[in-house]
Amino acid sequence: SRFLSSHRQSARSVARVVRPQHLPSQPARDRMAGEEAAPSLDNTGLAFGLVVAAGLSTGVGAAAVFQKRIVDIASKQVLAAGLGFSGGVMLYVSFVEIFVKSQDSFAGHGKEENDAYFCATLCLFAGMLLLRVISWFVHMLDKNHSCDLDALDEAIRDTEKKEAADALEAAGGAPPQLAEEGNPATQQEPKEKATDDSKKERAEQVEKQKQAKLQRMGLNTAAAIAIHNFPEGLATFVATLAEPSVGATLAIAIGIHNIPEGLCVALPIYYATKQRWKGFLWALLSGISEPVGAFLGWCIIKATGDDMSQVVYGVLFGLVAGMMIMIVILELLPTAYRYDPKDKYVTSSVVL
Repeated sequence: SRFLSSHRQSARSVARVVRPQHLPSQPARDRMAGEEAAPSLDNTGLAFGLVVAAGLSTGVGAAAVFQKRIVDIASKQVLAAGLGFSGGVMLYVSFVEIFVKSQDSFAGHGKEENDAYFCATLCLFAGMLLLRVISWFVHMLDKNHSCDLDALDEAIRDTEKKEAADALEAAGGAPPQLAEEGNPATQQEPKEKATDDSKKERAEQVEKQKQAKLQRMGLNTAAAIAIHNFPEGLATFVATLAEPSVGATLAIAIGIHNIPEGLCVALPIYYATKQRWKGFLWALLSGISEPVGAFLGWCIIKATGDDMSQVVYGVLFGLVAGMMIMIVILELLPTAYRYDPKDKYVTSSVVL
């Protein structure tokens, strides 16, 4: 009996060693796993750098005011393919990366899998609704918020014709109607000359109105783009905090579709004011709102008092995914199909 008693005591001591005395529950294990993989502010510098680079890519399109060859390169087919590619990248990153990060963040906070999925989905649709409201505000500001290359080209051609006529007159050559007036065989009466003068004044007024319209087009586009770029900066910042490679991919996609936006801001202002730097700087300013959006995201995270707040990251990831999806649906794809109505390039670019 002494042997059996000692054997039982040894078995109980072994069981105490082997049996986990403080095994955490499943929600606690999910929370600890989420905390280990949680995003942090360690990548803040990289995140802000990517956001600034994406925002300032409007300057690439704005450089057209210094080199007209850039305008020739930026054909409708190139712009359509670029916008389609950007849209495909943003859709992939939103659904496969950012939405999953939102779900994981909620799960890391201790929610069950179904509840985490529900919260992430709710934030996704909230982000889509928020971007819809922003888009409505943008269209209230500029009802023709789109880069209409046909209208822009027509206005630019008219301006160039006027500049050529002014240069010819300054060089000593008379415009056609003045040449006819200098011919004795076609001398007109004073009353007819007065009529020609009044026609010339009306033509100058029409030209001034066209220039004013061009300038309004550029400034309205700049304001609309600045508002529109705000959520894109937030998206790039949050994505980079979670995974730098995802943030870099998203920044490249956003930068690509910011190039034609810079073109649509700079060219009208340049042809209206004849000041290259003015058009270029306005285009750059339209991209400044992206770092502002990133700064807002940083403030939200810091305001929680905990860099590792899972709920904050879950909400931000869900909102960002929804906003990116709506940007593609409302802006990128419609604009791309406007440039490529026969869909020779857009769908293939989206899939690529």
